[in-house]
Amino acid sequence: MIHQLRSNPPQFLRSSPVNRIVLIRRGALAAGTCAAVAAALLGGAPGAGAAVSPRAAAPDIDVKAVKGDLDKLQSIADDNGGNRAHGRPGYRASLDYIKGKLDAAGFKTSVQEFTSGGAKGYNLVADWPGGSADKVVMAGSHLDSVEAGPGINDNGSGSAAILEVALAVAKADLKPTKHLRFAWWGDEEDGMIGSTTYVDSLKSDEKSKIDSYLNFDMLGSPNAGYFVYDDDPELEKVFKDWYAAKDITTEKETEGDGRSDHAPFKDAGVRVGGLFTGAEATKSQAQADAWGGKAGEPFDPCYHSACDKTSNVDDTALDRNSDAIAHAIWELSS
Repeated sequence: MIHQLRSNPPQFLRSSPVNRIVLIRRGALAAGTCAAVAAALLGGAPGAGAAVSPRAAAPDIDVKAVKGDLDKLQSIADDNGGNRAHGRPGYRASLDYIKGKLDAAGFKTSVQEFTSGGAKGYNLVADWPGGSADKVVMAGSHLDSVEAGPGINDNGSGSAAILEVALAVAKADLKPTKHLRFAWWGDEEDGMIGSTTYVDSLKSDEKSKIDSYLNFDMLGSPNAGYFVYDDDPELEKVFKDWYAAKDITTEKETEGDGRSDHAPFKDAGVRVGGLFTGAEATKSQAQADAWGGKAGEPFDPCYHSACDKTSNVDDTALDRNSDAIAHAIWELSS
């Protein structure tokens, strides 16, 4: 609060002409000081540059767009033997689809090749121009399915969600303080092969520049839970606060510990976070009371099965998680 300065009329009236001039000058200086303070608070003092703009809120991610990407991944699997697995044509077609959308949006994309199980695999990495190269915020999802099915929840859901968040970054022409990087990993299903290859390819100084890695693996389980990675307190809080503001209960993610693409980053000393809606574990009654769904049944009854199709996705969970990712990207990169 700025307090207004007041003169003392009786004393002023009794003062000599010289004293009155001094008092007037003092009052002018004081008024100038107040004006400078007010200018600093409201918009910056003259010569101090423009005021710092408030952080922009993340946009709402259209779940219909996310589902449109899932429809495309389903059709790719249908056209390629029913799956999008490592070493199969459906995987490369999935990567080419996502790369094409990112290239058109202005991302700088690169494809990293590796060999696993005698077959060639690929990682797709997309960098958004700008931001400090010494502070990189990464979001990643594995793009491959198992051979048994099309892998729409596992992990088309995470892949499509971060794709639409990346496209939202481009649409907003976001100017992040930190550098933004998105990645789609190959051959996660055989033991995080693609993400491990990527981390191992980085020099020590490149690893140290990764401020955080966020992993999104299975975001639309049909009997969904809302699990938040608890590996790093700050990253965990970003997600938990977002859900709490919407009166959505969350729990610590434990089912996927060490089983997805955050693991090689964590082992390399990078702080990690992420979201998960559950796989083959069984939903408890308390969880069903909090989230809906059916107690006593798996979070995803079609986990690693042929029935993991577009019909195997909970739209509400997919929508909420996509928006939560956007919030985290905007929050952590600013």
